[in-house]
Amino acid sequence: MQTNITATLIKEEIKTVEKTDSIRVIPTYIYASVIASLCIAIGLQWDISWHMSVGRDGLFSPPHIAIYIGALIAGLFSGINVLKTSFWGSEEEKGGNIRFWGIFHGSLGAMFCIWGAFAMLTSAPFDDWWHNSYGLDVKILSPPHAVLGLGMIMIQFGALISVLAVQNRLGSNLKNQVRIHLHWLYALSSGFLLVMGYTFFAEYLMLSKLHGTLAYQISMAAFPLLMVSVAFASPYRWGATKMAVVYTLLMAAMVWILPLFPAEPKLSPVYNFITRFQPFHFPLILIVPAVAIDVIIHKYRDTNKWLLAAMISAGFLLSFFPSQWYFSELLQSEYGRGWFFGRYSLPYFANPDSPYRYIFHPLYTSMGIELVKGLVIAGLIGILSSRIALSWGDWMSKVKR
Repeated sequence: MQTNITATLIKEEIKTVEKTDSIRVIPTYIYASVIASLCIAIGLQWDISWHMSVGRDGLFSPPHIAIYIGALIAGLFSGINVLKTSFWGSEEEKGGNIRFWGIFHGSLGAMFCIWGAFAMLTSAPFDDWWHNSYGLDVKILSPPHAVLGLGMIMIQFGALISVLAVQNRLGSNLKNQVRIHLHWLYALSSGFLLVMGYTFFAEYLMLSKLHGTLAYQISMAAFPLLMVSVAFASPYRWGATKMAVVYTLLMAAMVWILPLFPAEPKLSPVYNFITRFQPFHFPLILIVPAVAIDVIIHKYRDTNKWLLAAMISAGFLLSFFPSQWYFSELLQSEYGRGWFFGRYSLPYFANPDSPYRYIFHPLYTSMGIELVKGLVIAGLIGILSSRIALSWGDWMSKVKR
């Protein structure tokens, strides 16, 4: 019965596609969820820069407002869609969506966005209380930030799933204009998710640590999990590459744009007096391994999944490690200290005369046998991460509701 209802809805949507343009075929809440994901990604990078430059923030600081706007957009548009389907939709429309709490009917992506919005907005007063009670965050992942981060990821993943569901449901019946819209929405939503994933592990990926194996082990655990799943579920060939391009452009844009605006520290001690916003990190060279992922998946997609995971892990590590290793050396050199790479950036609370400012920290530097052993471990981690990602991507490629 469920299959018949879904098939009927697909036929109706195909007829709609044939008669209307992409803006009408693609539900409004999907565009809204992708815009919300962008607001969250920008607000997150801005908030880190705010802590580096100003220090003091409140519940309604500008970066927080950008993040909360993302939560409100995702929650409101997805919530309206769910309420409309649940109380005013036909039985066929309800049957074509998932059922929640026995009352609500909506797409899986919309549900994720709603849950994420609730988590984010709940974390706001919790974070304000945390700052008033314990002062500044010592690390990115404080308890309220963990709740906030979980909500952000749910919204960004919801945006990604929402786009995929439409693509998977209509398949080859899409008009070219609609297909182009969906492909761009998929690339943008996946790229914003990668920005979030990077930020979660940024403490282990500081430039001074990129000659140590721990950074590459963390990278092999985190990035294939996101990039391989997106590439495997992608409706077009270069899924991981476009994801990495969006990540790179957004991260680089924040490095270039934020210093254009004035900022000064409002907390002590101030060891490095600044007058402009200090940007966060220049993006990692993830485009190189992204191309490797797309090529391997395109050529060996039907291979045994464990073997495919091993090939992806090897391709990722062999392309990412040398490119990032030598690129980080460029960033540490005098050539990397200009405005383009943002290497002048330093928090107000950091000593500008530190002997480790422009060198790789000796405590996080690996050499010889230690380096080889660490990279072998990174490769093994990458196999497990890639295998999980392939199963995740296979599931995403089948989502239709």
